[in-house]
Amino acid sequence: MSIVIENLQSAFQRAIAGRPNVGGFPYLAETLRKAGVTRNSWYLPSCQSLYLTNDGPVVIVGNPLVSGIVDVARFDQHALITALRIDQAGESSFEQFLEACWKAGVVRYDVDFSARLVHYYGANGEEYSESYPLAEI
Repeated sequence: MSIVIENLQSAFQRAIAGRPNVGGFPYLAETLRKAGVTRNSWYLPSCQSLYLTNDGPVVIVGNPLVSGIVDVARFDQHALITALRIDQAGESSFEQFLEACWKAGVVRYDVDFSARLVHYYGANGEEYSESYPLAEI
């Protein structure tokens, strides 16, 4: 196992240990930023996540949301914002959040940990961006 992977796994463990129910994502994001993660790109529905760190890139391949050939939903900004607010209130799991994003037509999202900004993208170039607050670690 590389030092990059060990560092990322350690950051995840610290974030999970201290993560509040409400405002969990900003806490996770700040923990990752402090560990040297600069960007993160999630690819839906495959649940592949690319982490760019000061020490090198790491990819995590999760369990896909769908399999086979499936239609991609039309980008629905209102549904996406609803999914974000539910997650921000601590009322969904991460898997439920990903599923809701997929159903809202999100095919990818990118997190810029320095700017504290997340960009959500639809299949036809649609985009919605939202900042998140700085969390105290």
